[in-house]
Amino acid sequence: MTTGGSAQINVTPMIDVLLVLLIIFMVIVPTKSVGLDSQVPQPADSPAAPTPPSTIVIYVKGEGSLEVNRRPVMLSELANQLMSVFHGRPESTVFVGGDGQLEFRHIAQVIDICKGTGIRHVGLMPKQ
Repeated sequence: MTTGGSAQINVTPMIDVLLVLLIIFMVIVPTKSVGLDSQVPQPADSPAAPTPPSTIVIYVKGEGSLEVNRRPVMLSELANQLMSVFHGRPESTVFVGGDGQLEFRHIAQVIDICKGTGIRHVGLMPKQ
């Protein structure tokens, strides 16, 4: 007795199972989360501690005189004073403040001198 048909494997259920597994793994795999860019502190190359950035407060008085960290300085000497303090370190910060009755052009002149010496970070102090 001969049987008329040969046995064949039905691949349709196997493909269905594989597609279901593929969909499950695609859903389970976490996607890359999108967030804010951040800067992580890097370890120092040398064992010596880095010098902290200097902070200077420049106060412009009503009569046009200046105080750098509570020491009187002439406007013509301000650039030399800043260069000697910062030694070309642009990461330093300068805060500029002034009397309430002072015109802003005096503050802007001090900011221009600070930027001219290479200081990148200049902040304005609120009125006291």
